[in-house]
Amino acid sequence: MFVAASVGCFPDLPLTEAMERLAGLEYTNIEIQLHESGTFRPSDIASDVNRAVILCRTPHCLTTIAYSVELEIPPSEEYYRRWKACCLLARATQVVTLVTRASALGTPFNEEIERLRKMTAIATENGLVIGLVTETGRMTERPDTAAALCDYVPGLRLTLDPSYYHSGPLYGVNYDALFKYVCHIRLRDSTKEKFQVRIGQGQIEYGRIVSMLEKYRYNRALCADFVPLPDIDQNAELRKMRLLLESLL
Repeated sequence: MFVAASVGCFPDLPLTEAMERLAGLEYTNIEIQLHESGTFRPSDIASDVNRAVILCRTPHCLTTIAYSVELEIPPSEEYYRRWKACCLLARATQVVTLVTRASALGTPFNEEIERLRKMTAIATENGLVIGLVTETGRMTERPDTAAALCDYVPGLRLTLDPSYYHSGPLYGVNYDALFKYVCHIRLRDSTKEKFQVRIGQGQIEYGRIVSMLEKYRYNRALCADFVPLPDIDQNAELRKMRLLLESLL
C-alpha cells in the first residue's frame, strides 16, 4: 500500500496548481478529477483525447494512480462515448483505476446492472478497473447492495469511502464484507454528526482499515480526499494525514 491524495483537496485551484501544491506537501501519488462540473471535463476529453493526455502529464515527482470520472448526464450514446474517451486517456497515461459513482437511490436494479456492465466492458477492453464509490444517496449506500452490484457485474470493484459508514444515517453499519471488493479507498476523518472534521478529531479507525485491507492483499492507494474546512489550514491537515497514513504502512 502507498499514500496518495486527490487534487479535489484543492477545489479552487487549477489542475496544475493543485498538483504542485500536493507535490510541495510531499505527496507522490495523486487522484485526478474528470468531472463535467469541473474545469477538466469528460466532454472536452472526448473532443480531443490527445490534448487531454498532455494536460494530464504530471510533474516528474508525481504519479497519477486513479481518475475520478463524473459524466453527469443520463446513460446514452454520448454518455458511453465520453466514458470511452476517459478510458482511452487512462490507458494512454498508464492509469489502471477509474473511480465513478453509482446511480441515485430509486434507480431500478436491473437498469443499474446494465449500465455498469456496459461501462465495465469498455474499461476491461482497455485494461482498466472500475471502483464504484460507496456513498449515501446512491445505490452503493447499503453494503449488501454494493456487494451485490459487484457480484452481478464481473470485474466491477469498489472505491470504499468509510466516512459514509461513520457519519450520518448509516452510522455504525458493518461494512467488513466490502473489503474484498476494494480497488481504491478515500479517507478523511469523520464523526457521527459531521462528515468531515479535522484529522485526529474523528472516529475513523485507520489502523483497523489498513489491517482489513491487508487481509485481502490490497496493494494500492490510501487516498486523502477532503475539502478545506473554514479557518483550518488545509496544507497542515494534508501533512498530518500523510504522516498518519505513512506511520501505518
